[in-house]
Amino acid sequence: MEDVIRSFGYLSLGSRLKRLGEQLQADAQRVLDRLDVPIQSSQYPLLAALDRLGPLPVGELALSLGIAQPGVTRSVALLGELGLVEVSPSDDDQRRRIVSLSRNGRRLVDAAKRDVWPQIENAVAQLCANLSGPLLSQLATIEDRLAATSLDRRAEKVATP
Repeated sequence: MEDVIRSFGYLSLGSRLKRLGEQLQADAQRVLDRLDVPIQSSQYPLLAALDRLGPLPVGELALSLGIAQPGVTRSVALLGELGLVEVSPSDDDQRRRIVSLSRNGRRLVDAAKRDVWPQIENAVAQLCANLSGPLLSQLATIEDRLAATSLDRRAEKVATP
């Protein structure tokens, strides 16, 4: 079957990148599921931002992630229900909510930094190794490589020397 999105070249670049991103996220989720991690792969960037930048107001957290504030608010609520983040009012403005990692959130991030993120990062690095040429050719190579071996399978191979 013809891949119509691929065939449109630059015209459908946004759709193609979105599709690739969704596939990578789904494959990363399978890695997390195998390791019995209790959150979605899409929520890790929020935890990583709090780990790197420390406690932040919701608006600044959204800016640091480059996503809309309502999405961050929903993720913060879900992660709060799981006991991974804590939300408190700002000292200087009671309308602002400050988000920070909880003790359990810190443990999860520390474990992820040690056991999960290196696996996924190495699998993506392997997937993207030795790319050259025009952007559309590089995307085609990445898509073909993922079709041959998914990211989660690549992560398994990286994890088992």
